[in-house]
Amino acid sequence: NPYVGLVGHLRAAWLSGKTRPMEFRVAQLEALGRFLDEKKQDILEATTLDLGKPPFEAEFSEILLCKNELNETLNNLSHWMKDEHVERNLVTRLDSAFIRKDPYGVVLIIAPWNYPVNLLLEPLIGAIAAGNCVIIKPSEVTKNTEKLMAEALPSYLDSDCFAVVTAGVEETTRLLENKFDYIFFTGTSCSPSVGRIVMAAAAKHLTPMTLELGGKNPCYVSDNCNVQNVARRVAWGRFFNAGQTCVAPDYVLCSLEMQEKLLPALREAITEFYGSNPQESPDFGRMVGEKQFQRVQVLLSRGTVAIGGQTDAETRYIAPTVLVDVERSDPIMQEEIFGPILPIIVVANMDEAIDFINSRERPLVVYAFSSNDKVVNQVLERTSSGGFCGNDTLMHVTLTSLPFGGIGNSGLGVYHGKFTFDTFTHHRGCLHRGMGREALNAPRYPPYSQQKLGLVRAVSELKRKGACTLL
Repeated sequence: NPYVGLVGHLRAAWLSGKTRPMEFRVAQLEALGRFLDEKKQDILEATTLDLGKPPFEAEFSEILLCKNELNETLNNLSHWMKDEHVERNLVTRLDSAFIRKDPYGVVLIIAPWNYPVNLLLEPLIGAIAAGNCVIIKPSEVTKNTEKLMAEALPSYLDSDCFAVVTAGVEETTRLLENKFDYIFFTGTSCSPSVGRIVMAAAAKHLTPMTLELGGKNPCYVSDNCNVQNVARRVAWGRFFNAGQTCVAPDYVLCSLEMQEKLLPALREAITEFYGSNPQESPDFGRMVGEKQFQRVQVLLSRGTVAIGGQTDAETRYIAPTVLVDVERSDPIMQEEIFGPILPIIVVANMDEAIDFINSRERPLVVYAFSSNDKVVNQVLERTSSGGFCGNDTLMHVTLTSLPFGGIGNSGLGVYHGKFTFDTFTHHRGCLHRGMGREALNAPRYPPYSQQKLGLVRAVSELKRKGACTLL
C-alpha cells in the first residue's frame, strides 16, 4: 500500500506526544490563520477557476466562516482541553472522577468539492485542536483548489504531524485500506452510496467516523407569510454557489395559492440578484464540471420550467431555474439536485407537507416559512432532520454555537465550534482512587452476604429525585 509509510510516520509522531501540548496546538491553529490571510487571493482565484465562485461568496463561505471557527477554537481551547470533573457517589466521595479529553490519534479528513476550502479546514481545525495527527484529502474535482492546498498548506503545518494527500477514487480506496483512528468524510450529490463505501472501509478497522452526506432538504412555505421576503431568502439559499450546497433548500412545498404568489416574487428576486441575464452576472457561479453539468441538465427534462431553464454546456452554465408541475416520482425528486434548480411541489396544507417530508429519508435540514410561529414550531416538532431553520435558509450553518450534521441517510455525527473539538476527541472516563482506607472496600469483597449487599446498595445506589420510599 503506497500510504503505509506516511500513516506510519504520522503515527510515530502522535505516539511521541508531540501534538498533545496546548502550545503546539495553538501554534498550528495560528499557522492556519496565517494561511487564510496570506493565501486569501489565491483561494479566491482558485475557487473562481473551479466553480466560477463570486469573490463575495468565496470570501464569506470559504474564508470568513473558517476564521470564525478558528477564532472560536483559539478563544476556548484551554477550557475545552481541561479535565471535566463529574459527580461521585458516596463510596467514591474521597476520590477523583473526571473525563480526560484525549486525541484519537491519526485521523483522515476527506473533503468535497463544493466548498473545497471550508469543508477541508473546518474539520481540520477541530482535529488539530483535539491533538490529533491528520491526513487531509482535498477533492480532486476542484483541481485548482486541490493544487493550492497540496502546494501551500504543508509549509504552514508541522510535516511530522500533518500531510496533504492528492488522490482520485482509486488512490483514495487504497488510502482507506490503512488503519486510522478516526475518519471524517463530507460528501456531495449522490453521496450516501459513497458514504457506505467509506463506512465499510472504516468498519474493517472498527474506526469511528463522521459522515456528512446532505440530502433533499424540504422547504415548507405556509399561506401566511411575507412572500417577497420568502422569495429572497429561498432564492439566495438555493442559488448560492450555483445551488451546489448540501444545506440548500432542495424543493418547496406550498399550496397552489401560494405557488401563484411565490412565482412572480421568485422571478423578481432572481432579477434583483443576478439581473435580466444571470449568465452575464458576476455574482452567479457555474457547475463544477462537465459530469455534474450533464447530471443536473437531465433533471430539467421533467416538469414545467416557470423561471429560467437556459443552459450552456461550454461554460457549464445552468440558469437559476424554478420548476412547477413536478411529479413526486420524477427523477428530480429522487436525488439531491445539487444545482440551481428549485422544484415546487403543491400540497393542500401543512399536514400534507409534513406527511410528505416524513415519507422520505431524513434530510440534512428542514426549512419552514410562516408569519405564524405555531406553524414553524409544528413543522419542527413533527419532523426529523439533521438541523432546522425557520424563516430563513443556510444561516443556521454560520453559527459555531450550533451543532451541524445529518441523521439517518443525511449522515451521522456533528461538528462546528466545540462540537468539532468533541468529534475529534475521545472522552476518556477516569477514576483515581487513593491507596488507603481499604476497610471501606470490604463490603464489596467475597464472601458475599445480604448485610454486605445492603451496605453496598446504601453507598452506591442512585435514587430518582423527588422519589420517596414508604417504610
